[in-house]
Amino acid sequence: MTLTPRYRWAAALAITLVLVLLGGGYTVHAARRADAGGPVTPQALAGGQLMYRDTASGQIGTVRDGGRTVGALSCERFYAAGGTAVCLVRARSLVPRSFALILDENLRVVRRINLAGTPSRARVSASGRMISWTVFVTGDSYNRSSFSTRTSILDTRTGYLITSIEDIHLRLGGRRYRAPDVNYWGVSFAADDNRFYATVASKGRTHLVEGDLDGWTARTIRENVECPSLSPDGDRLVFKKKVSTDASRPWRLHVLDLATLRETPLAEPASVDDQGAWLDGGTIAYARPGRAGGTADVWTVQADGSGQPRRLLTGASSPAPIR
Repeated sequence: MTLTPRYRWAAALAITLVLVLLGGGYTVHAARRADAGGPVTPQALAGGQLMYRDTASGQIGTVRDGGRTVGALSCERFYAAGGTAVCLVRARSLVPRSFALILDENLRVVRRINLAGTPSRARVSASGRMISWTVFVTGDSYNRSSFSTRTSILDTRTGYLITSIEDIHLRLGGRRYRAPDVNYWGVSFAADDNRFYATVASKGRTHLVEGDLDGWTARTIRENVECPSLSPDGDRLVFKKKVSTDASRPWRLHVLDLATLRETPLAEPASVDDQGAWLDGGTIAYARPGRAGGTADVWTVQADGSGQPRRLLTGASSPAPIR
């Protein structure tokens, strides 16, 4: 049977509508599951607990007073602070979709935002006001020679969403810099909810940038800095530094003193592809691959370069200390 142009058009439209409904149905189902059937009281954002992602189930867990529980909320990436959390979800439907769930202190969904790629990084400012996330638009690893990211910032107080920070006025080496291959990722907010740190990449090089949201400017500070995370006192950054061309062991965790720009390599010898989290002023938590394929464990290491790494949680990632 030969379809006329009109029938071909009608068939294509019908298929498109089915795919959209299936994708949208999953999104609504996931949001309702996270909201109505979600975490119980022990998983509210209470101070003194550590939250994490269970790598076997994808569900968000809580560690408090030595006990470990897992709730109903499932995320690809998760972070929380200041009574606000963000959960990046990848929809398993005929139409690949990802979205960010913005959650309140009881982990109830208050906003859902469609994403343009695969979840990669997520952060919330200490006050809970500012949220950022990064997705891979093409490629799926920071160790690939070619990839593209999109980093967004949401102001939860005003509701204003910056879908991409790529057009921020960037100064590299003191001069205005523009290039079609500019990519940002790994935002970490300062206490004033205006200043932030992030990685910018262009021409095969990565740089640490300090950004100013109100002034819509960013300036490079240092080369070879990825996935920065600001310390609670705002004086230091933990980051991953590329130390090898070996694709299996490219990075090592370092801490940067922002006043002196002195770097300290940490005692973790393994290559870590994560945005570290400060458990306190002297301890870094991060995920690294576990023994079983596809899993990860959360480890800790001292921020001054001393001591030895210690496994904190097995089968876990996305550590988020709730202060």
